[in-house]
Amino acid sequence: MLLLFFIPLSIIIIWNVSSPGIIFPLYILSGFGMAGIGMGIMHDAIHGSFSKRKWLNDLMSNTINLIGSSKHMWKIQHNVLHHSFTNINEHDDDIHTPFFLRFSPHATKNKLHKYQHWYAWIFYGLSTISWLTFKDFINLVRFKKMGLIRDKKSQLRYLISIILWKLIFFALVLVLPMLLTSASGWTIFFAFLVMQFVTGLCISIVFQSAHIMPNAEFPLPDNEGKMETERMAHQLLTTCNFSQKGTFLFWTLGGLTNQIEHHLFPHISHVHYKKIAPIVKQTAEEFGLPYNSNGSFISAIKKHFEMLKVLGSMEVSPK
Repeated sequence: MLLLFFIPLSIIIIWNVSSPGIIFPLYILSGFGMAGIGMGIMHDAIHGSFSKRKWLNDLMSNTINLIGSSKHMWKIQHNVLHHSFTNINEHDDDIHTPFFLRFSPHATKNKLHKYQHWYAWIFYGLSTISWLTFKDFINLVRFKKMGLIRDKKSQLRYLISIILWKLIFFALVLVLPMLLTSASGWTIFFAFLVMQFVTGLCISIVFQSAHIMPNAEFPLPDNEGKMETERMAHQLLTTCNFSQKGTFLFWTLGGLTNQIEHHLFPHISHVHYKKIAPIVKQTAEEFGLPYNSNGSFISAIKKHFEMLKVLGSMEVSPK
């Protein structure tokens, strides 16, 4: 995945590629590499499951910085808020959406939402651009207010890290190709946007197809802020698998076809998910808990589309 990200960009620069017909496919390939880094490398590394060695996890977690986002912000949003409060409205940051998207039956509904099953895909494609430009900075301020960043010194350190890594990313994928090739600046810029769209669409579809689904639940805490079920049961209720027999897709997506196993055991490397999946399924059945699987990847995407439509039309569910 690292080679898939770097090699197309290197070809453009080293061979002074100027033809849009070659530049755009190379940037698209690099975009798939970015998505692969996000799903197959940094995701495990930040969870501490890429390697048994902490130093190697720390090193490989920097691959998210290399593709323009912040490992510090991702760790808070994903490891802390998403994994701790999966599908809980106003707590799970993955369903904390702008006003034009509605990912929970408990979220406020507006007139735009009835069309979201059509336009959500555009915003999925734009998601990495938002990370690149403003979302990391917004989260830096927001997480500090939430008490998830300890002090101003840590906040400043994260800010410097975010800025430096973004400068490196933009230099690598945008500035150097503009300066070192005879290609039009506009060609490079629009190819870069297409690259980002490909990456954002791939990553968003995979992650949303695990939770924003018809057979996933959206539980709420009681008046005392307590959940009815314990953590393991909660993850089974709110998470879904897809394409569990697809070996190539499993490798390509870093094991995220088996999101149930990942949410139950985020500290375990994804290479073991297929082996433990039958045990998880059998145990869930023994305790009368669901083991949600949505067939092929295409089938899961269709069901996610249907769920977006349902959420766009249904009224706010009572607490």
